[in-house]
Amino acid sequence: MNIDTSNFGSFFLFRDIVVGIAILVLILIFHGNLLSRVLMRFEKSTSKHMAVHEYNWVYFHFYSAFIHIAMIHLFEIFIWGGFLVFLNLVPSLLNALLFAGSCYTTIGFIEDILPLGWKTLAFFIAFTGLFSLAWTTSGMIGMMETFKEVSRKRYKK
Repeated sequence: MNIDTSNFGSFFLFRDIVVGIAILVLILIFHGNLLSRVLMRFEKSTSKHMAVHEYNWVYFHFYSAFIHIAMIHLFEIFIWGGFLVFLNLVPSLLNALLFAGSCYTTIGFIEDILPLGWKTLAFFIAFTGLFSLAWTTSGMIGMMETFKEVSRKRYKK
């Protein structure tokens, strides 16, 4: 589908990009702050329990951290959805959440519902998801190393 943007000019594109970047930066700061807290708490808790050979607690902290990280991602989708509704770009929160979730995960199961002049926000939602998921993946790799170390120690007995 071709979109005729000749009547919109560069102002609308500039506005779209500025808003998209602003929300992307806000969410990435939010993500980094909470992800760091979850990872630091995991490291602190697991170190304490590993020192006294309480390996089951390490598993508990691993799964707890995993759930917290998943909730962070869900909340980021809610933030995007909330902004879409706040800016009157999508009429209902449900549609906004479905669209934001579709873009954030880059699955694309929802068609583009943004009004003309705001179409590039979908890119910024996707960039947010890509960066956040990559950041999470790097943190989870470190957690998996601890998980594997505990499993080796636990079953070495």
